[in-house]
Amino acid sequence: MRSAPPLKPAGYDGLVVGLNAVIFAAKESEISVLVAKGVATPETALPFGPFDPEKHRTFEIGLREWVREQTGFELGYVEQLYTFGDRGREAPLAALAGAEGGRVISVGYLGLAPEPRTLKGAGASWAPWSRFYPWEDHRGGRPAVLNEVIEPALRNWIDEAAGPGARAARYDRARATFALDDAPWTEERALDRYELLYEAGLVPEAARDQSGEHFAHPIEGLGEPMASDHRRILATAISRLRGKLKYRPVVFELMPELFTLSQLQRVVEAIAGYPIHKQNFRRALDRAGFVEGTGRMQSQTGGRPAELYRFRREAVRKGEVLGLATPRLKDGA
Repeated sequence: MRSAPPLKPAGYDGLVVGLNAVIFAAKESEISVLVAKGVATPETALPFGPFDPEKHRTFEIGLREWVREQTGFELGYVEQLYTFGDRGREAPLAALAGAEGGRVISVGYLGLAPEPRTLKGAGASWAPWSRFYPWEDHRGGRPAVLNEVIEPALRNWIDEAAGPGARAARYDRARATFALDDAPWTEERALDRYELLYEAGLVPEAARDQSGEHFAHPIEGLGEPMASDHRRILATAISRLRGKLKYRPVVFELMPELFTLSQLQRVVEAIAGYPIHKQNFRRALDRAGFVEGTGRMQSQTGGRPAELYRFRREAVRKGEVLGLATPRLKDGA
């Protein structure tokens, strides 16, 4: 694997344009992200590299080249995610990549693949996103880390605020993001949750990046840290993907050409992070016309053969379908 060379300013002295890729793939009931280790940093990182205005005609061309060289993976579906440019967000990546003193602007991209294919790059691997955010998967109920680790730490952080107004503001924010005191859990707020943990000084990155105005108290069990602000970028991609489920049939970019409805439901649940109601989900699929049966059957171990379906991609081109309904399975349903 070729490491990223020192980032060179692109266009202005002291300004560096970098490219970051968040690439998701699905396998059964798990969503994995493509990561690389040892690319200009010993920490786990997303594939990244500098934009070379002389070599790369577009950002996307540069991104595809960096992903290919660092991991051996050929990008398929990709869309621009966000531009990350906050001052100080690049630390310590800028120094590690040879751009001390430079301001790093990263253009993030979201990519989707139907399977976690074998990688050729040394240090490249697929990692479940729960490795970085153990509080995001509610398919088996509310994760223990929320009740046993995060909630007590956040309540301490709330109590440390100076004055009742500041404490009330902290409480309202923590309650809304982490569903304290019976507040509803909003799956699309993955980025808000990570940023709150960072601001409260509870994740390892906060201690690594702390300055005189930020005193961190990192605690165990809050996921694996990543290089620079890559965990923030990854959380942004999770929030985007969860939101897109509801207005675009993007989940089918993670599915093989043929699939059973049970396989589709498991992938949807893995993205949303909660179990969905089987009958209501299938009724919504029928109404939307997303899929059609092929008449072919897949043998199931210990069960009846299941019909294989395909995504009606032509329906999207005609504007017949929008998002995918994800009816949440209620407790005891």
